[in-house]
Amino acid sequence: MPTTIRLEPELEARYRKLAEDTGRSQAYYFRQALENEIDDLEWTYHILRTAEEVRSGKQKTYSLAEVREELGL
Repeated sequence: MPTTIRLEPELEARYRKLAEDTGRSQAYYFRQALENEIDDLEWTYHILRTAEEVRSGKQKTYSLAEVREELGL
């Protein structure tokens, strides 16, 4: 899927140099960066969404005492 992105000139220069230094394409490094980052982005936004649900009361929370009692500890 062709995609267009705009990079700051400094970042673009870093990718260009990395590609030149290693003999790989810039596209290769763009794909690597995106593939490596997606898990962290998904996790971060999941945590932020969950935190908002807790703050708004949409998600129930339990105190440590409640958990201990439930588990019989």
